[in-house]
Amino acid sequence: MVELPKMFPTITLHKRERKATDADIRRFVEVFHLCDMDKKSYLSREDMKMAVVMLFGYKPSKSETDLLMASYPSIHSPGVPLEQFVCLMGKKLTVEDHFERTRRIFNAFDAQCRGFLKLDDFERAFKLVAPRLPERTVLEAFR
Repeated sequence: MVELPKMFPTITLHKRERKATDADIRRFVEVFHLCDMDKKSYLSREDMKMAVVMLFGYKPSKSETDLLMASYPSIHSPGVPLEQFVCLMGKKLTVEDHFERTRRIFNAFDAQCRGFLKLDDFERAFKLVAPRLPERTVLEAFR
């Protein structure tokens, strides 16, 4: 559990903790090699974005990518080498944001990237995932 500063005394965010398994680490290594297409032994900024998409299913924001790239500054390489990548992805996996799944679903509905949903966004999404659902039910769910 993560407590917020005193100005938000009643809000508490829950985080699930999970250990990276050997299978997770093997997957990190596999994704690293797939994304390191030039075989330079490190991931560039674009490679890192592609790796996060492959591992976690979403494109990281500019600020998240900045944080990932700055996590292990190195004199020896302009990007993130394998060992550090595995460590970073392990940390990212071990502290999963409780609301991340909800955020991803919202982003799938928010086709126009407006940060809010209109009824037409909601209807379009439901037509794709539940085409036989009555319009009235979709409207009631939206409200």
